[in-house]
Amino acid sequence: MSGAVGAQRPSRDERFISALEHLVTNDDRAALAALRRGLGQQPGETMELYPYVVPYVQGLRYPSDENAYYIIASLIGLYPTPSWQRSDGKQSINLGASLALLKDDSGDSLEKRFVALLNAHVDDLPEHLRQAISLLKSKDKPVNWLRLLRDLKQWDREDHRVQRLWAKGFWEEAIEDDDESAAQPDDRAVENE
Repeated sequence: MSGAVGAQRPSRDERFISALEHLVTNDDRAALAALRRGLGQQPGETMELYPYVVPYVQGLRYPSDENAYYIIASLIGLYPTPSWQRSDGKQSINLGASLALLKDDSGDSLEKRFVALLNAHVDDLPEHLRQAISLLKSKDKPVNWLRLLRDLKQWDREDHRVQRLWAKGFWEEAIEDDDESAAQPDDRAVENE
């Protein structure tokens, strides 16, 4: 009997992201250039992406899931960086949390772009994501590629779960700061007692 007891085989998504991150860590410039060729194209239209995507999309039920793989491959080509894995235990490691790291530098324009991203139809998502990832790249901010892949596969949910989670990741810190200040005694309240 070989292998660790209870060890699970990585999911298709995990294997895909791992394979793309392997291209990044090996600085495979030709492969990364091929991935970038998918930018500005409809998912699956750029044949150069096929060797990197097709092995992972065999047997997927939904075309939108397959599209998510093509979109992520192109975005990793644009910003070849390993996935963000937070060490502080917070679960909000989605794209909203990544973009929140830019709030101090960007002002209202970032918030407007983020709201446009949240409102984006799935067909317009690649362009909005290209802009967001370009912005993160320009400031050397992290992206959790696995979470982004999984979120894109769920983008069209009727309950807008992904969009709500991204919003929470983006605005959560400001809410936490407000909660902390609310917990501080208010001088006016003390005077009135």
